[in-house]
Amino acid sequence: MKHYRTSILSTCIFLCAATTSIAFTDALAQAKKTIFIITDAEGIAGVCRQDQTDPKDAEMRQLMAGEVNAAVQGFLDGGADEVVVWDGHDGSQSLSALTIHPKAKLLTGTLGVTMTFERRYAGLAFIGQHSRANTRAGVMAHSYSSLGIQDMLLNGRPVGEIETRAALAGWFGTPVIMLSGDIAATEELRAIIPQAELVSVKEGLGRYTCLSVSAAEAQSLVRAGAFRAMRKIGQIKPYRIEGPVTIQIEHTTRNSLSLDAGLAPGAEVVDDRTVRYQGKDFLEAWTRSRTYF
Repeated sequence: MKHYRTSILSTCIFLCAATTSIAFTDALAQAKKTIFIITDAEGIAGVCRQDQTDPKDAEMRQLMAGEVNAAVQGFLDGGADEVVVWDGHDGSQSLSALTIHPKAKLLTGTLGVTMTFERRYAGLAFIGQHSRANTRAGVMAHSYSSLGIQDMLLNGRPVGEIETRAALAGWFGTPVIMLSGDIAATEELRAIIPQAELVSVKEGLGRYTCLSVSAAEAQSLVRAGAFRAMRKIGQIKPYRIEGPVTIQIEHTTRNSLSLDAGLAPGAEVVDDRTVRYQGKDFLEAWTRSRTYF
């Protein structure tokens, strides 16, 4: 009987130790601070004309890599364990493993509906971001496609890449901690997440006219902003939009809707160029709308 009790006790100790070990491992995984960076070209310092945004433009690639690497270094200096950089501009062809920060991980290619946010990043940052379509003094302002989309509405309000991606990240519990770009882009994020770190590297005077700081100054500002943003993790709440949700997309005059546009789940044809998607929550509406852009 004594041996039996000893055996039970040993088993309990082993199971408790194993459970504690698993819990500790999970806690470490959750505590890992991975920052996800979304990049774009229109908000990079010195980029003011459409021809400069060509992903093969050597100067733009150098300018973008400089600001992205400055952000990576700032996040690492601030305590990030890992930084994942998504090449989000024009087909994911602007960044290279040859020039990216040696401690960063480069994500290349078209992402799915969730944009990998199911990985539960500690924070989201936009580098080189532009403002939404129809923004006055927004440098090359557009919402996803400057050629295909005229306007986007979320629950009746104009939105672009900043708010929709902030809401998607927020759905999975990831807060937006930083944005760099032109003044119009920083003001767009400030309106919904005022606590986020905002770094303006240029002022838009018109769609293709801007007053920009130098590349060196932009990199310095971005690095310092990223460092400060790390201090805000835990203080900024994820941006969530509660349901039900509607997302309306108005295409340009050269992009009439397909004949079966209204047959998609939750879709309602508004006119020849406009379709509205409904969902019980943001993720459902977002998933349905992504079939058209």
